[in-house]
Amino acid sequence: MLFRNRAEAGKFLARELLDAIPTLRSEPVTVLAIPRGGVAVAAPIAELLGAPLDVFVARKLGAPGQEELGIGAVAADGTRVLDDTLVQVLRVNRSYIEKITKIEIAEAKRRLALFRGARAPAPLRGRTVVLVDDGLATGGTARAALTVLQAEHPSRLIFAAPVASMDGAESLTALGVGTVFSAVPKHFHGVGEWYEEFGQTSDEEVLALLAAAAAR
Repeated sequence: MLFRNRAEAGKFLARELLDAIPTLRSEPVTVLAIPRGGVAVAAPIAELLGAPLDVFVARKLGAPGQEELGIGAVAADGTRVLDDTLVQVLRVNRSYIEKITKIEIAEAKRRLALFRGARAPAPLRGRTVVLVDDGLATGGTARAALTVLQAEHPSRLIFAAPVASMDGAESLTALGVGTVFSAVPKHFHGVGEWYEEFGQTSDEEVLALLAAAAAR
């Protein structure tokens, strides 16, 4: 399976969600997106469900010298999830972890302020919350986000992405949340390989998608 771009993947994933959970059409739903790429996927889902769209900012903690390799993730409120096995294998020292955590918390707060602006946060308590990203690799970012969201007491919490690694998908099962993926390939080398177009989503694109959703 190969998606042309994030928007197409979002439309496909929206249908997958409704096929897996038909009640989403009749229950109160809030769609949250992990920016930046997750917003382009989440926008068609929110439109199809007639649900509010908001961002949830979580940042990957990159390994020393291998920024794309996540050793964990942190949310804007400081909640951190670490891959302890990977930290031990790579012999990442605690001072590096604390340093990169502070940097990424600051960036998460900056992005949250930029993308949400003066808008109030979307309602979560007592609602079905669908958290969306453009793909799931190690699962660290998703686990950090879901850990924070569980404390908001949604009636149900679902993570959805067009593609996920088998290890990443399995890492979410311990959290007891629902998951919907369009593809969980046996051989996974990166999220980008499942898209024809996987350029970086700009801040301007994110703001435009959020504004369009708010206008609806």
